[in-house]
Amino acid sequence: MIRNSDISIFPSMMSRFKSVLVANRGEIASRILRTANKLGYRTIAVYTDADESSPHIATADERVNIGKGPVLTSYLSIEKILDAAIQTGAESIHPGYGFLSENAEFADAVKTAGLVFIGPDSKAISIMGSKSESKRKMIEVGVPCIPGYQGLDQAVKILEDQAQKIGFPVMVKASAGGGGRGMRLVESSDQFDDSVKLAKAEAASSFGSSELIIEKAFVDARHIEVQIMADSHGNILHLGERDCSIQRRHQKVIEESPSPIVTQPLRDQMGKAAIKAAKAVDYEGAGTIEFLVDGDKNFFFLEMNTRIQVEHPVTEMVTGIDLIALQLLVAQGEPLPINQSEIKLDGHAIEARLYAEDPSKNFLPGAGKIDYWSVPSIKGVRIDGGIKSGQTISTFYDPMLAKIIGYGENREVARKNLLSALQKTALFGINNNKKFLSQCLEKPSFVQGDFNTSFIASEFRDQTSYESQPTFIEASIAASIQIVLERGNLLSKTLVISDPLLNWTNANHLRFRKIYDFDNRIFDLCISPINKDHSRFTVTDLSTEEEVTIRLRDLGNNLAQCIYENELIEISYYDVKPGHLYCSIGFSTNMFVDAITNYRGENSLVKGDKVVAPMHGELLQLDSKVGDKISKDQVVAILDAMKMHYEIKVEVDGIITAIHFKKGDQVAADDILIEIKV
Repeated sequence: MIRNSDISIFPSMMSRFKSVLVANRGEIASRILRTANKLGYRTIAVYTDADESSPHIATADERVNIGKGPVLTSYLSIEKILDAAIQTGAESIHPGYGFLSENAEFADAVKTAGLVFIGPDSKAISIMGSKSESKRKMIEVGVPCIPGYQGLDQAVKILEDQAQKIGFPVMVKASAGGGGRGMRLVESSDQFDDSVKLAKAEAASSFGSSELIIEKAFVDARHIEVQIMADSHGNILHLGERDCSIQRRHQKVIEESPSPIVTQPLRDQMGKAAIKAAKAVDYEGAGTIEFLVDGDKNFFFLEMNTRIQVEHPVTEMVTGIDLIALQLLVAQGEPLPINQSEIKLDGHAIEARLYAEDPSKNFLPGAGKIDYWSVPSIKGVRIDGGIKSGQTISTFYDPMLAKIIGYGENREVARKNLLSALQKTALFGINNNKKFLSQCLEKPSFVQGDFNTSFIASEFRDQTSYESQPTFIEASIAASIQIVLERGNLLSKTLVISDPLLNWTNANHLRFRKIYDFDNRIFDLCISPINKDHSRFTVTDLSTEEEVTIRLRDLGNNLAQCIYENELIEISYYDVKPGHLYCSIGFSTNMFVDAITNYRGENSLVKGDKVVAPMHGELLQLDSKVGDKISKDQVVAILDAMKMHYEIKVEVDGIITAIHFKKGDQVAADDILIEIKV
């Protein structure tokens, strides 16, 4: 068996190819290269100018630049990928997930070029890549399907009539593609036209097709998928299920295996249905059959992903099987080395996706430089990442940065291991969802396994609960660390002082002051060292008169420990520049900017009524002109960023006095798009 702990090569495994080009980037490229390197393949990575600092490049034997950054002229360019393969003498191509992984034309082009495509053939990709065609096929072979419309007539009136027949709420979905793009929940008929318009536009830009399907919306269902693996000899296995019900914007956030609600009889039924679905299209390779499961444990076919899934590590953890190694074996033409009876689910695994996004702003994706990235080494924890300190995260690609997986002999142990890993993970310089992930894992409904696809909407009704505002204790710890670091920096620049004179004074210990200004509170802190080695401090908030005594220890290598009320608190920090300290304490991460060190005066403030870009991206629409009257909540622009479309609304009534960009322009976060006279 090909297991994570013992990746073995079968004697005849190198019959078709000895080299692999990975037509992808980031986390999944690093993951594929790791197994391919272990198996002795010559590996080739592709990258863009925007990805020139990506860690996956360094792990390959060879690397090829395929463009500047935009996906259409790089990772989505069949010509450039094939040119890279020919240039390096690659004999096979692994597409990973996303980009060209489910592109039938690409699969055919690879084979026409005389190379091995590590995935299914184009026919299977084509059928299962279309939500409409795949549904028709599943109905034909008897796999249970969600009630809906998957017809060829795409007139808006027809779609609306079908939605009325199905009954609201309905899901409007792009027939091609996935990842939550081109998908809208429509709760009533008055929302239908706008939802269809946006879904069609997003689908066309993401997948090159505006075809939609309509399905009955199961707002309280579980999203459960079955991993399958098939070879070219007619053998098909299922490797258990994954529960992917924790989602936002129809994109998965937390996944686990096995599902808390799936019994062995239900697992067997879903496994048989998944195998039936794969057989219907003569499937070969790794794939995932996705189902919705209602409250009565009835399951319905949702779609098939004809590739390796983002969440495949949880299956690997509970089965012990390296799915990438199996993909390579099957692509060599070998039969599967295991049978269904040998597949056992051992223990439990939970995966959390770490995204560059701001949960307090409706999970708005972000971009920018990663100042510092550090992950722990903990038993029962696996981290699949594709980033490093100093790397710039581009707007061209998906905002997922890494996957953190907790494993244990049962679900609770896995959950606690994952929480511990999140707590000890430091990601500074870019907005991210670390705290939000921990909040999800600690919700009673999650702990009990009693949740559905409405989990985030129901558990986080107030978006302010996502915000990471520091407490007085956290601000006090950060201030104390900042004082120690500043003192050490100054001492390193002074002349040599004899030990007896170090820290000598004929007065009381010096007191220091730090002011941190956050949205909801200003911390005006007086920090008083109470011992000679500056490891114990009394911190007082001058505005509230709160006071605390803390002790720092083991300060160094961007890690520290604090003892407060006999509790040991672990801290990650990064001194990015004078007066600016990143601090991760527990699950909260904040930038502590000393207002005294960084005072610039009143004139530094930007004033006026302006519409600004919430993130980096391309302006798809900006139809307003100077002199136009606009109203509060009116959509004035649509931004394309990280594969999603975002409506930009004004917050006041007024008249447009200036427009600084036009349709098609690339804009950066906080760029002023429009100026308004109220």
